[in-house]
Amino acid sequence: MSQQSEINIGLTNTEREQVATGLKHLLADSYTLYLKTHHHHWNVTGPRFRDLHLLFEEQYTELATAVDEIAERIRTLGFAAPGTYREFHELTRVQEHEGLLDADDMLADLVMAQEATVTSARALLPLTQDAGDESSASLIADRLAIHEKAAWMLRSMR
Repeated sequence: MSQQSEINIGLTNTEREQVATGLKHLLADSYTLYLKTHHHHWNVTGPRFRDLHLLFEEQYTELATAVDEIAERIRTLGFAAPGTYREFHELTRVQEHEGLLDADDMLADLVMAQEATVTSARALLPLTQDAGDESSASLIADRLAIHEKAAWMLRSMR
């Protein structure tokens, strides 16, 4: 039976755990946003169908890569990444809705979801910086820029 060796990457166990916990919330937000964006992509209708269908596809495709990167960072820190709908539901700040929305409400819904994800990332960034976890800080800073731009693009379509 092999044992996992002690993780010695210059962060204390407490720092690794705190950062991993924050990343789990960011992962849940990102995955929930991915599902929401994909759902709107499938169901958008109206005169702006093509533009919104393509924009939503660009955004959910980017998010598909992002969730993998975030989950792998959690694993690098030595913790299991959440991966069930129940776990994501318990960890996310992104609000879900029932039923179908019209195009304008889809845009507003995605702006709120992008901004909720920005809020999670922004709250986590100082913790990673204080711990000297530049790898996580870099990942989070990149996510901030991507989500802020996505929110701007969605707001511009309304």
